[in-house]
Amino acid sequence: MATHNLAVIIKNPSDDGKFLLLVKQTPPPKFGDEEYDSYVDSDLWDLPSTQLSSLEGESQSRIVVEGEESCLEKLDLSKFDLNLALNQILQQVGFGRPSGVQWKLWKCVEEPEFGPGLPIKTVYISGVLGPEHGDLQGQCKWMSFQSCLNCLLEVKPCSDRVGSLVVIGLIDDSIRSSQSKIPHALNFQEYPPGVKVVPMGSRTAKPFSTTNLVIFAPESGSDGSTDSGFISQGDALIVDPGCRSQFHEELKEIVAALPGKLVVFVTHHHHDHVDDHWSLCRTPVLGGEEICIGGQRVKVIFAPGHTDGHMALLDVSTHSLIVGDHCVGQGSAVLDISSGGNMHDYFETTYKFLEISPHVLISMHGRLNMWPKHMLCAYLNIKCEASCGSSGSPRQVAKGMNMLLHIPHSKSNFTTSSESAISQDFSLETFNSSIVEFAAKDFSVQKFLTTCGIHFFSRWMWVYLTSHFPLKNPMLRTPAVLGAVAVGGFAVLYSIKHKLYSK
Repeated sequence: MATHNLAVIIKNPSDDGKFLLLVKQTPPPKFGDEEYDSYVDSDLWDLPSTQLSSLEGESQSRIVVEGEESCLEKLDLSKFDLNLALNQILQQVGFGRPSGVQWKLWKCVEEPEFGPGLPIKTVYISGVLGPEHGDLQGQCKWMSFQSCLNCLLEVKPCSDRVGSLVVIGLIDDSIRSSQSKIPHALNFQEYPPGVKVVPMGSRTAKPFSTTNLVIFAPESGSDGSTDSGFISQGDALIVDPGCRSQFHEELKEIVAALPGKLVVFVTHHHHDHVDDHWSLCRTPVLGGEEICIGGQRVKVIFAPGHTDGHMALLDVSTHSLIVGDHCVGQGSAVLDISSGGNMHDYFETTYKFLEISPHVLISMHGRLNMWPKHMLCAYLNIKCEASCGSSGSPRQVAKGMNMLLHIPHSKSNFTTSSESAISQDFSLETFNSSIVEFAAKDFSVQKFLTTCGIHFFSRWMWVYLTSHFPLKNPMLRTPAVLGAVAVGGFAVLYSIKHKLYSK
């Protein structure tokens, strides 16, 4: 099963087909919130496309596509209503229903299995249409191949963007060197040029089953720079090599095919992002450092929230932001409080990403996102509502996070020793109202223990038993202690049982 799309490469006859017809893409709907709607992604231009519908019965006057038999293994066009899809695209750009156009199959591309939804198969066809076929709509424009490439490789903040269909359908083939650098057996997606994403099977959480291995290998190669301002230099970079052991051979093939010196970057410590087989000389980063890869600058960004030491990467030339697990391709990212993840840091990092104004968002699970500001605002909205049932400003919500579960004490009520014990894993001031909301709505002991485990409950019991409430109420001291011990004992037993069954 898959979703099938049609993309059309329309060339202009007056310039020997050097110019392509691109369509301004429709952005996602607004939130209806003044703050969120103030963050606007720049215009995105891409090939005209639409979804292919299955054909009911046989078509009497089906459009003929030259060479379509060559893609029968991937996609049988005779099973789809090609006439309907093509007419929709041509009417969209203002060409109506031209006759006498010779359509040719360009290529058929099967998307990598990002999950969790159905994969996408896209068939590209090309044809030559000019002014005699109609008047272009205002949302369309002609762009040369070189202009498209410049938009992708020489990015200016908030400038117009060129979409992934252009890259995958046209540019990817033209600029790829004779040495592919990726084994042909592995399906990957390249966007923008020079940034490849390979979903690899990993021990990640559902609904995903893969972690994206991001490969950054500029075609220009190393420029031999020895600038001491870079924390590291190399010819290629891979991010988060955390695949399962059965995929290690494929990973070795990828590494062997990459040129020269390889730099490995890990966004955070979770085992689906880095595995035990890596035994390298590690260089700690704090954020703000720059790495030189093939003469291109990659900037390290401190991005806590998912975990306390979470990092992101910005490819400066293409303005592509690799966000680790701060966002995922579908659903909402989880904050790992047992590893220092907290809502306050998450909000601050999200605003930091918004100020960067990236052209594309690359997460380590799921598809890349072409509307990064909208996606980041959607995450702010979701997290804000989950934290306190409010759709107000996340910055204001973060400032009010000072409760530990339902214990009615502020941070200042805790002794120095209690605060120190807790702060090893999370910030008291910021994370706790998200846990309150989680417990109140869809609380699941199994999911909660998987995230927190004994480590959290041991610290929770310590804070509870040393709080002023039981000390000032002797009659309630014994029930409070027994209740806390019972909860802790249940947590220990359930955690041990969970671990035994999960092996």
